[in-house]
Parts: sequence; C-alpha cells; structure tokens
Amino acid sequence: MDFVTDEQVHKYREDGYLVLDGFLSPEECDALRERMADIVEGMDVPQHCRLEFSTDHDEQIKSQGSADYFLTSGDKIRFFFEKGVFDDKGDFILKKERSLNKIGHALHAYEPLYKNITHSPNVQNVAKKLGLKQPVVLQSMFIFKQPEIGGEVMPHQDATFLHTEPLGRVMGFWIALEDATLDNGCLWFIPGSHQNGITRRMVRTPKGTDFIGRDNTYEDNQFLPAPVKKGGLVLIHGEVVHRSGQNTSQRSRHVYTFHVMEAEDTRWNPENWLQPTPELPFPSLYT
Repeated sequence: MDFVTDEQVHKYREDGYLVLDGFLSPEECDALRERMADIVEGMDVPQHCRLEFSTDHDEQIKSQGSADYFLTSGDKIRFFFEKGVFDDKGDFILKKERSLNKIGHALHAYEPLYKNITHSPNVQNVAKKLGLKQPVVLQSMFIFKQPEIGGEVMPHQDATFLHTEPLGRVMGFWIALEDATLDNGCLWFIPGSHQNGITRRMVRTPKGTDFIGRDNTYEDNQFLPAPVKKGGLVLIHGEVVHRSGQNTSQRSRHVYTFHVMEAEDTRWNPENWLQPTPELPFPSLYT
C-alpha cells in the first residue's frame, strides 16, 4: 500500500515540501529517543572538539571552517553543541544532555535502530512514489532543539550544503520524534521557492569551508509554518527555503532527519563539505 498519494506527490512538487502524519508509531519514536539518551550518556568529547553549532553563515565559517572534527564527521557519529553552553575553559555550564544541538552525521550507518528506520519499507515506498531510481543516503542527524536554548535555524536551502549537478536531486526526510509546534520551533517554508535555484554554496577550502555566491534576504510573511505531530514526516526538497525559530518553550523538539540523493545521472560536487569515504560510501536506500 502506498504511503503517499498521487495528490500528495503533486503537492510536494508544487510546494517543495510535504507533511505526512503518522509516519512512525509513538513506540518507534520513543525507541529512537531512548537509544539517543544512551548515546549521550556515553558521550566523551575532547575539549578541543566541543564545537558550538550555528546556521548563521559568518559564525559557521568561524566556528567550523577550520574544524577537522566537523569536516570528517560524514562517516562518524559526532557531537555538536548549542551556543553558550561552555565556560572559557571548555567545560559544560549546563548538563551535557541539555547542551547538545545535534548528533551526526552517520547514525544511519552505525546505529541499528536508525539504520532500520532509514531503510524502512515506508521510506523506500515514499522514494519510489517520488520516482527515485537509485537513491543513496548522504547523511543523518538527531536534532535536539533544547528547551529554552534551542537555537534559531536561519533561512537556508539544503542544496547550499549538499550540492549536485544537476540540482533537484537531494531530498530531506525530517521525522518528528516529539510534537513540533509553533512554540518549540517547528519548520517554516516558503512554498514554491525550490523552483528558483540557489545563489550560495558552502565549499571546502584548504583551511576548512567558505561560502561562495550571495545570500538572499527573505521577509517573514513569505514563510508558512509546518507544525507536525509526534511521528509525522516532513519531506524537504533540497532547494526549498526553510527555517525554524528558537525554542523558548519548556519542551524539547527532538527530530531524526536524513538526506537522500538520486544518484542516477547525478554528479556529487567534489567541493561539498560532505564526501563519501572508503569506510562509508553513500549506501543505497533500497538495500
């Protein structure tokens, strides 16, 4: 049975995103969160690798541009933190489980629960319904959106960071493991913005990463919210403009998200920060 209808496929192609309720069961969501709690409990991050993650372009260049810890995380499970959670010695100010921004970028490869969800029949069904012939998994992340301090994610396009030739070959699967609401930082989209291409790219440089091209300015009234209940899935076209606000509520907004690419007749840009490795080539979604 198809999880996605023809009408929903049309809406995704028209808007650049699609909300699908009930993609995971509450029990599956809880299992993913419980496993993540175990991973965090065993977390041991050297002080020099305690990077504060930001989607602000200038801050990202400064904090990650020369950080080997970030650039070599594509085939590993690594930890990235919210701003302001360390003192000047690099020690935690908050409890470590309340300090994380995200964990990535290879949960899909090394954690069985996350691998099973990524390659599940429902995920494969969605990909096939959208016409993907040779999809591969690029990266995966657990995003925490911590209560009170979960940072704002600035307007962006995923293709800025995951660039292909031709464009339009990358899609994000964004699964809410808790309710994502207006109060705790749900996603906001500019419908149809995926049809306008991109003007900015993050590229590898000898010192780390940099941005080339220009950034666009968007008005708040261009965005529509996409709240989703626990277990819901948001499909995200690689070029659709989206953002999320800061979490000022008392509730977290846990998410498991991963990106896939149609590999047939597609060139993965060798200047992307993320590159396949001998240890972890981009795995086929259908196996």
